Formats: sequence, structure tokens, C-alpha cells
Amino acid sequence: MLRLATITAAAIGLAACGLIDAMRDGLKHTRAVESDLEASTGVKPNVGFNWNNGQLVMVTVTFPQIVETRPVRELAGLVRVSVEKEFAQKPNDIVLGFSLGKS
Repeated sequence: MLRLATITAAAIGLAACGLIDAMRDGLKHTRAVESDLEASTGVKPNVGFNWNNGQLVMVTVTFPQIVETRPVRELAGLVRVSVEKEFAQKPNDIVLGFSLGKS
């Protein structure tokens, strides 16, 4: 019984380490994307991600205001290039958004 508990605890510990590493790496990638886009647009976005079983499912890039210095298509291209470069993996989907603030 003690052996089973030890094996279970070790398995949970190893699984948690992988989860912690994935979160830490993901946060490093989001900061890199934020810095890259801030340098190219002048506005720092908020970047989030969803990772499932080692697959990058979705990356969300939300700017705190509408970026009027670039057309939306050009901005979308910058976001796509930055996300794919910094995450080193193509996500299934990239969501680009703008906060409109208080109405």
C-alpha cells in the first residue's frame, strides 16, 4: 500500500513539473510577443494562449485600443508572424481583438 502511494505521488509530481514548465514557457512566449508587437505598433497588447496536450490551440492578442497607425490586414500579418516566431509553433487559431473601453 505504501509503495502504491509513493508511485502515485511521484507520478503526480512529474506531471505537475511538466505543467509548470509549459506554463512558464508559455508566459515567456507571451511576453516576447507583447514586446515584439509593442515595438512594431507602439501599443502593448495583452497576449493569452491555450495549450492542450502539447498542441498550441489558440493565441489571443487583444490591444487596449484600436490601432489606427496600421490597417487591420497589416496588423493581422504582424500578429501572425510574431506569434508563429515566438511560440515556435503554428497555433490552430489566432484571435485578434481591440478593447473599446467604457461606452
